[in-house]
Amino acid sequence: MPNLSVKDVPEAWAEALRQRAARSHRSLQGELMAIIEQAARESWADAAETQAAARTDSAAAPSANLQRANLATQRGWKTIEQIATERRQRFPQPVTGVPLAVDIIRADRDAR
Repeated sequence: MPNLSVKDVPEAWAEALRQRAARSHRSLQGELMAIIEQAARESWADAAETQAAARTDSAAAPSANLQRANLATQRGWKTIEQIATERRQRFPQPVTGVPLAVDIIRADRDAR
């Protein structure tokens, strides 16, 4: 993974980031990673919206949605609908004949 370094950060900004990290119950490094991740996700969403807006004819609309979905998958995040659809495709029938997780937890708890 690449490393990033920011030099000559004004002390007021650094202190504001430290306080923000404390409010979020994170380290300064964790808070900076969260800020960078949010900015990157917004950038990806903006790119997808720009691609969709570039296509104005009705035939291209499904293509833009597919591209947006592919962009999301390539970047490491999916919508809950995508995850549910993939799960239904992989496992069309419910699992039977095995204990439920709740029963396993209860048995473990009651055994103490």
